[in-house]
Amino acid sequence: MNKRKDVYVNSKVKKTAGLLFSLIVVCILAACGSNDSEGENTEGSTEQTNYSEAVDYTITGIEPGAGITVTTEKAIEQYDSLSGWELEQSSTAAMVTELEDAIANEEPIVVTGWNPHWMFAKFDNIKYLDDPKNVYGDVEVIKSLARKGLKEEKPNAYKLIDQFNWSVDDMEGIMYESSETGKDIAEVAKQWVKDNPDKVASWTEGVEDVDGVAIELVSTPWDSERASVNVVAEVLRQKGFEVTITPVDVAVVFEAIANGDADATLAAWMPMTHKDFYDEFKDDFVDMGPNLEGAKIGIVVPEYMDIDSIEDLQAK
Repeated sequence: MNKRKDVYVNSKVKKTAGLLFSLIVVCILAACGSNDSEGENTEGSTEQTNYSEAVDYTITGIEPGAGITVTTEKAIEQYDSLSGWELEQSSTAAMVTELEDAIANEEPIVVTGWNPHWMFAKFDNIKYLDDPKNVYGDVEVIKSLARKGLKEEKPNAYKLIDQFNWSVDDMEGIMYESSETGKDIAEVAKQWVKDNPDKVASWTEGVEDVDGVAIELVSTPWDSERASVNVVAEVLRQKGFEVTITPVDVAVVFEAIANGDADATLAAWMPMTHKDFYDEFKDDFVDMGPNLEGAKIGIVVPEYMDIDSIEDLQAK
């Protein structure tokens, strides 16, 4: 009986020891696995940030009725990756403020963007997302349009506006200086005219001086168009014209030129941004051609967001 008891006890001790050894091995292996995992995290997690959820499936935009606003609404309809997204419409200033705050804190944000705009001079770490469906088009131009009859009635004004041509850097330079210094764009534009006599001379070649001839330029109230219209207005004034600048909604720009309520505009973004407005009135105005080439519109994000295309976003 005692012998059997000793065997039973010894067997139980062996089983307990074996169980303890197994537990120790498991713990060691688990610890090694945990260390490996921590090492992988140190090297960098492979889990991709859900930027779409992080921005609450919202594109931060600008004013209602703007060309890029209309085009972005189309993009939301056409891209499966933007299904359920919303376009937050406010103002250009509000959009840039939100972008600036996000970049300062390295947070995700998705905004509507365009060149020329001073934000590309201010923020050197933003990028356009690829647009595989070409909703936003390729490179844009900004065109000058005139009402019918302007060439015959005010040939010198027509000639100067027709010869006006400058670059993205020219326009962005004015916009950026205004933003950084707080000076009104009209003031900066006037100084730009003084500082660029060679370019101004190419616009005024063959243009005769006049004495108080009235000319009305109609434009959108955005900084890019404020830059161009104030530059041209200043040059026209130097040639003796009485210039009025009328800022209106983009739809009214085309309507005013088509109806003859204004003489000219420098603010027609083509071929995509203002296509709908252009097509509606194209038989009722004179297309004077591009005054700026290399413009662009699209969806913009900070470069630290690890996405490259609109299709990298996720539906809600």
